[in-house]
Amino acid sequence: MDPSRSPVVRHVRHSEAEREAIRKQLERMLDSPLFKNSKRYPNLLRYIVEHTLDGNPGELKERTLGVEVFAREPNYDTNADPVVRTTAGEIRRRIAQYYHEHGHEAEIRINLVPGSYVPEFEMPAGPPQPAPAPAQRHKTRYVVGLAVIVPLLISAAWFKPWIPRGALDRFWGPVVDSPASVLMCVGQRQFLGSSPEPGQQATGDLPDASGSTAPITLFTLYYMGSQNIAFTDATTLGRLTGLLQAKRKRYHIRSQSSTTFADLRDAPVILIGAFNNDWTMRLMGPMRFNFERDRETFWIGDRRNPSRRDRRVSYSTPYLQLTEDYALISRVFEPATERMAVIAGGLTGYGTLAAGEFLTNPVYMEAVAKEAPKNWERKNIQLVIATEVINGNSGPPRVVDRYFW
Repeated sequence: MDPSRSPVVRHVRHSEAEREAIRKQLERMLDSPLFKNSKRYPNLLRYIVEHTLDGNPGELKERTLGVEVFAREPNYDTNADPVVRTTAGEIRRRIAQYYHEHGHEAEIRINLVPGSYVPEFEMPAGPPQPAPAPAQRHKTRYVVGLAVIVPLLISAAWFKPWIPRGALDRFWGPVVDSPASVLMCVGQRQFLGSSPEPGQQATGDLPDASGSTAPITLFTLYYMGSQNIAFTDATTLGRLTGLLQAKRKRYHIRSQSSTTFADLRDAPVILIGAFNNDWTMRLMGPMRFNFERDRETFWIGDRRNPSRRDRRVSYSTPYLQLTEDYALISRVFEPATERMAVIAGGLTGYGTLAAGEFLTNPVYMEAVAKEAPKNWERKNIQLVIATEVINGNSGPPRVVDRYFW
């Protein structure tokens, strides 16, 4: 059955006591490790349970859920963006796992049968309870009153399931909503010791990259080698990991030299750094905006205007005399890896800092969304960022070019 159609809904009326018992069971389930560390699954399950208990199961259709729970546009393509179906399938799996665990056998069952978004409730069988004695009725009404009020207060205090997401949340949605842990790949400078880093080729840029086979000492490895990363890249890494932690998204960190192509196919990836990150250079090479270099001159290339080089930095410039840097932010579904990739890299470290600030500050993304095409959050995105540099300090980022497709 196609869940996006309007199935015949069989609505079972429940008493007030049964509805509150079901709500308490829902809270018990959502507090389990199977649900509490996620945002998507509790949001959808709570929404469909509450609407069913309120007598509105006919509204629980795929498109409606996509709009109300996941902030999709009313005319979004449910086939291209099956977020409701995939989330409901995972909820069914977790519900089955929950009731399979010991200790839940006698609880109220909340089921979500395949092909429907209307939950079904099974009340546990048990002997009828005697009516309370007259002297106990007041106390019983008091207890039932608490059972009604407390869950509602808790729900009102922290649960806001269908508030539309801001532009920054929509930008990060394809990464955060993925079930896989995010790979954060950080650029490294080329090895400064007596041999190039594994997987890299000596370029002649560095005075000691002579290809010598002399043993690499610990001093060379840790004080001069590629175990170190640039401070600007580390700062950007800190900003982005903080954002993922706030969204309760799992991640792991690797250097670019220890990241393989197979790693990029396993999970969404965030690439930090440009010319010091081989994976950034490879993935951005075919894109409209990319990173290019001619000896000491580095610039943001534009395949639609290959001769354009005004967004450039010369590495022969004394660093205190640098006045402007540029960065490239990309969020693309990479066809080679079949995974979502987010890239934040500058021509110098100042640009990388600006990119990290842009990707974690909702104000900047809201400004982009105002001028973006419809459904921009489901498109590939490239943003060219500029930042003013004054006495070795970068200023606020600003968008100087953009591309959606």
